[in-house]
Amino acid sequence: MAQYSRIEVANVMKETGMVPLFYHPDVELGKKVLQACYDGGARLMEFTARGDFAFEVFSELNKYAIQNLPGMIMGVGSITDAAAASYYMSIGANFIVTPSLREDIAIVCNRRKVLWSPGCGSLTEINKAEEMGCEIVKLFPGDLYGPGFVKGIKGPQPWTSIMPTGGVSTDEANLKGWFDAGVTCVGMGSKLISKEILANKDYAGLEALVKNTLATIKELRS
Repeated sequence: MAQYSRIEVANVMKETGMVPLFYHPDVELGKKVLQACYDGGARLMEFTARGDFAFEVFSELNKYAIQNLPGMIMGVGSITDAAAASYYMSIGANFIVTPSLREDIAIVCNRRKVLWSPGCGSLTEINKAEEMGCEIVKLFPGDLYGPGFVKGIKGPQPWTSIMPTGGVSTDEANLKGWFDAGVTCVGMGSKLISKEILANKDYAGLEALVKNTLATIKELRS
């Protein structure tokens, strides 16, 4: 069962401004990545469930977070159907992220008051997601739309909360473009938790990068 309601999760997304995305089949490596992100100040982690037996890895990481990382909110991404969403919620997922807008996923998440963030790429999809109770819309793939798209949406719909994923980096200029356009938070995967960091097991470097990125976001929003 989720430990955090959808409103609580949405508030943390808004407060911190960043959701790290990560997947690796190695549980022990995952714990070290999770710890580094937590020590760097991140309070959310989207585990992208893309590999075989990913549910086993998530289960162990979520247990680790509950036992050792107070306030760390674990969610799951790359979910494509209601059955998967329901299963991950049963093992403690606090939010569900999808690559596309799926009404069946909205229904099962809303039933449990768990935040769901669907990938949308048009105003029509965004409106439909909000009509189904979505708190924060995922703009995906973010690099194909860019900050200009966000600005265009926020003009007539200032109430819309958007989280771009894909095409977001730790570079200050990149982050400034997104936050100036009005995003609520950003999803960041390989630009934050890079293959190089994982290959070199540079967890101290990851902690520093997370800390600096969060500081940059805070400064840009001040």
